[in-house]
Amino acid sequence: MSTSYKVKVNKNFEAMISEEDISKTNIVKTSDSKFHILEEHQSYHTEIIKSDFNDKKYTVKVNANTYEVDIANSLDMMISEMGFSIGASKQVNSIKSPMPGLIIDIQVVVGQTVKEDDYLLVLEAMKMENIITSPREGIIKSIDVAKGDAVDKGKLLIEFE
Repeated sequence: MSTSYKVKVNKNFEAMISEEDISKTNIVKTSDSKFHILEEHQSYHTEIIKSDFNDKKYTVKVNANTYEVDIANSLDMMISEMGFSIGASKQVNSIKSPMPGLIIDIQVVVGQTVKEDDYLLVLEAMKMENIITSPREGIIKSIDVAKGDAVDKGKLLIEFE
């Protein structure tokens, strides 16, 4: 049984490619990120410009054209068919102090909508300021600390709805 991959190019073209198809393609690696492909008497110079291995997303240049490529393996396709999506929403509902320290700034209020990586608060520990950012999109349900509070490691700082 051959493994197949669903390849989506520029979010509008999809194709199924098997390992057998790949093995039949004439590909020569010319550097760490560049390849030469010969397919049906056509020559293609390709380069991987950007890669996100965990999300299986790549920016690929073929001759003079650049493409955004998403690759899904059989597990990704099965999860999608079941109505789930990988990493679509992180289920982090609270933020706890990663270390003992002092809260020196809070940038959010209860009821505020935040996006992933938004600045929430600053925790000073060992004479260093540590910016705590939002791990996901959400609404601030509660803030369990105030500016100037000393906190222990594991202390609840913020909860999300």
